[in-house]
This record gives sequence, structure tokens and C-alpha cells, in this order.
Amino acid sequence: MPTSRPASFAALYVLIRAAADLGDHWVQSDTHARTKGQPDNEGRRACALHVATYTATQAVTVAAGSRLLGIRITPGRAVAAIGLSAVTHYIADRRTPVKRLAEATGKGNFYALGGPLGGAYLLDQALHHGVETVAAAILATSTE
Repeated sequence: MPTSRPASFAALYVLIRAAADLGDHWVQSDTHARTKGQPDNEGRRACALHVATYTATQAVTVAAGSRLLGIRITPGRAVAAIGLSAVTHYIADRRTPVKRLAEATGKGNFYALGGPLGGAYLLDQALHHGVETVAAAILATSTE
């Protein structure tokens, strides 16, 4: 029995979002977390390595979960969705783009809120969640 697009979207969003949390908080190394925003080659390399493991976590989770749930995903849509997540994740995790976006949209003071889960982290995560919603929609449009 085919799965409806809304049900597929909901399931795929849960899969891609859970995988993102795993990739961002459990799979990511401490070194990558601390250095990925540095404006040098070490920072770019750390961010690229983090995004590689993050992307692999999402790809494996979405592939396995969709198979278990009987949701058919076309390879092209999978590449587009996971690729969108990967590229935007790298850009956001370089730190400066999110800071500039926050300043340009009047959220500079919120971005500057301190603490380990301060404004910079929350705006970063909100951006990732938004992109993952679009990625799940891309995935869900490939279901039958």
C-alpha cells in the first residue's frame, strides 16, 4: 500500500532531524566542534570533516529508516535533499555567515547572547531545522 505524501514527509522529517542531532552532537568530534568556525585552513578542514560525518549520518539514517517504513525515495531526490543539507550546514557552521545574517535581519543582539546554548547556537540550529524541512519535502515528493 503506497504511503501518502504528508505521512512520508512527516516520517522523513523525523528521520532527517534525528540524524542531524546525532551528527551534530554525538558523531561530531570535540576538535571539529571547537575549530570548525576558525577563519583559517584548520577551521575549513574541521568543518568539512564534520559535515562529511554529519551527511553520512543523515544519509544512512534516512536510507535505513525509509526502507524500514516502506517509503520509496528516488536517488536523485535523495542526493538533492542530503546535498542541500550538507552544503548549507557547512556554510552555517563556518559561523560568520550566520552572524552576518543575524545582523542583517536585526537579530545581532540575539546572536550575541552568551552561554553555551546562547543566541548564536539557537540561530544556527533554527537555520538547520528550516533547511531540513525543505530537504524532507524534497524527499517526500519522490515517494509514490
